[in-house]
Amino acid sequence: MKKFYQFCSFASMLLCGIVLLFALLFFPYNTNAQTDIHFSQFYETALLRNPALTGVFDNNYKVGAFYRSQWESVTYPYETMQINGEYRLSLGRNANDFISIGALGYMDKAGDLNTKITAGYLALNYNKSINTNNNSYLSVGFVGGHVQYSFDPSKATYNNQFVGGVFDPVAPSNDNLPFAKMSMTDAGAGVNYNFSSGPSQESTYIIGISCYHFTQPLFSYYRTYNFKQNIRWNLNGAAIREVNENVVVQLHANFAQQGSYSEIIGGGLVGWRQFKAFDDPEYEIYAGLLYRYNDAFIPIVKLRYRHAAFGISYDVNTSTLKQGSNMRGGLEVCAFLSGNYPPGRGYKKTVCPRFN
Repeated sequence: MKKFYQFCSFASMLLCGIVLLFALLFFPYNTNAQTDIHFSQFYETALLRNPALTGVFDNNYKVGAFYRSQWESVTYPYETMQINGEYRLSLGRNANDFISIGALGYMDKAGDLNTKITAGYLALNYNKSINTNNNSYLSVGFVGGHVQYSFDPSKATYNNQFVGGVFDPVAPSNDNLPFAKMSMTDAGAGVNYNFSSGPSQESTYIIGISCYHFTQPLFSYYRTYNFKQNIRWNLNGAAIREVNENVVVQLHANFAQQGSYSEIIGGGLVGWRQFKAFDDPEYEIYAGLLYRYNDAFIPIVKLRYRHAAFGISYDVNTSTLKQGSNMRGGLEVCAFLSGNYPPGRGYKKTVCPRFN
């Protein structure tokens, strides 16, 4: 059985490397397509950043929800909602490796035309312990799903419908309208490495790379143009330090490149926690600040009581829209539940940081 696990880990790592290399060499970038959704509390969105981050947390399950509202002060608000779940399973009673599975669904809507993106994804991640101390893991993950883009053409207005300076909704537009929906199958892959150090394993470090849309599905409402979805490359990194029993410092960073668009975001949180038992904190309070380059400062507050967590952040806009928005960007909230199932089932502690 041990040799089988070793073969699976080697095969999956080799396959991921081939997939990423194939995507880089044979699928050139196309700058005509729309960029992906994103959240300011990006460190909580494993499946959107890197499928190899799926299941990288202390407990063996985690479920959560996100809500984000942006640009309400400027125009029709952009709203994004997401639900997700992750579960990790040890490969046998004495095995140090584990498999993680994850799922998410989201809807993003914006604008007067009620433009929507709805998507569902499934992820699979293999986590391989690469030393005898079990404080170092290499993970290989894959994600796939279905995405649909749509809009409401009945809400569109055209120059031809203004007669004598007055809008006539029944006047013909004389435009050849495209299809109101388009769908695509999507896929991605990633690798991630995390390890801990120190006498009590109090420091944790994480670094990874992923590739989304490497199949480059067609991206056009007209279905006659050969536009393709942009490949998105993503780099993730984090460092977590337990200063003492009660104080934790977290540093997070993420870089995304999709066509002509790139995003750099990073910052940190400081947390204070209180224990009632020897294993899990009874409650935790975090406060921090992130910065999205050339876009926004993002203050964050996060509360955690036992296995329930709640986070809230706000984008303070610093981009060229700051005059029109009065520096009001967007509100974002998230909530999570995590734990072990069945209740009380013990899992060996890994180097996974407490993101939940």
